[in-house]
Amino acid sequence: MLIPFSVKNCFQLLCNCKVPAAGFKNTVKSGLILQSLSSDVYQNLAVEDWIHDHVNLEGKPILFFWRNSPSVVIGRHQNPWQECNLNLMREEGIKLARRRSGGGTVYHDMGNINLTFFTTKNKYDRMQNLKLVVRALNAVQPQLDVQATKRFDLLLDGQFKISGTASKIGRTTAYHHCTLLCSTDGTFLSSLLRSPYQGIKSNATASTPSLVKNLLEKDPTLTCEVLMNAVAAEYAAYHQIDNHINLINPTDETLFPGINSKAKELQTWEWVYGKTPKFSVNTSFNVLYEQSHLEIKVFIDVKNGRIEICNVEAPDHWLPLEICDKLNSSLIGSKFCPTEATMLTNILLRTCPQDHELHSKWNILCEKIKRIM
Repeated sequence: MLIPFSVKNCFQLLCNCKVPAAGFKNTVKSGLILQSLSSDVYQNLAVEDWIHDHVNLEGKPILFFWRNSPSVVIGRHQNPWQECNLNLMREEGIKLARRRSGGGTVYHDMGNINLTFFTTKNKYDRMQNLKLVVRALNAVQPQLDVQATKRFDLLLDGQFKISGTASKIGRTTAYHHCTLLCSTDGTFLSSLLRSPYQGIKSNATASTPSLVKNLLEKDPTLTCEVLMNAVAAEYAAYHQIDNHINLINPTDETLFPGINSKAKELQTWEWVYGKTPKFSVNTSFNVLYEQSHLEIKVFIDVKNGRIEICNVEAPDHWLPLEICDKLNSSLIGSKFCPTEATMLTNILLRTCPQDHELHSKWNILCEKIKRIM
């Protein structure tokens, strides 16, 4: 059963004293089930942060359902250039988010259900949560063969991944979140989670590719609404709480004081890209010159998302050495991103001699470099 969530309906939680008096703060007897009204990935991730930071979960576990418009979410310690096709994402307007938990990269759309299980640190139990989801699935479709693995994934028919897991453990609270593939766009998923970038060397956490399948392909009655209601019913029965899914607005500052600043932080370039572990790019590409191909070598070190070392080498009979030196020095300290590179290279181009052939080569070189960013 869905009911709106507001201050007046008394589904508020006991929060730590650092939270302002208004909002999400009164006592809940035993637990709560929430569902976001938003499909914005940053707003929904901010709800996770807010509950983790402010809510006293002792004896009051929370289950949070949320779905997002098309977006790619990377783990806390991952490299987006290694994990996804950023050029395609920019072309398609797909959002990129970095969550605060570890784990691998996932594609979200409205056919993917996200479930977050909040508990105290000492009640944290990923396998218990996954078994609860399996029981819920079997309650609506007893013929489903779904098993939890040692990697805390859920496999359908022993081979297709329908759920992946990540978690964050704080000083006193913890959360485990997992996905549930219902009717996700499989073509988009596979194309967006395939990095085209070559020559990256990094110690960042790497995702493990898996065969995936939608539950709707197995049984067309297993819609997102059916699945969420089934998991909610199983969660309520297990924790002996009311089977009510409480609808929340993640932008409501009266319920979640300060939450919009959390959402804004999650959208910043410094968080999404700047938190990438240090990495290097050592690659090359060819350009056509007088009916033959010339090799351009590129070596770049990136730290905190900014270029620390840049060495682009082009044959000096194709492009003068001083032009390459200017490019290398101008990119150092800049963001490893095509927008900033475009701005810098356009400024540099104005300092070059008015030579059509030289400008053409410069544009070719700059476009090639931007394609690796």
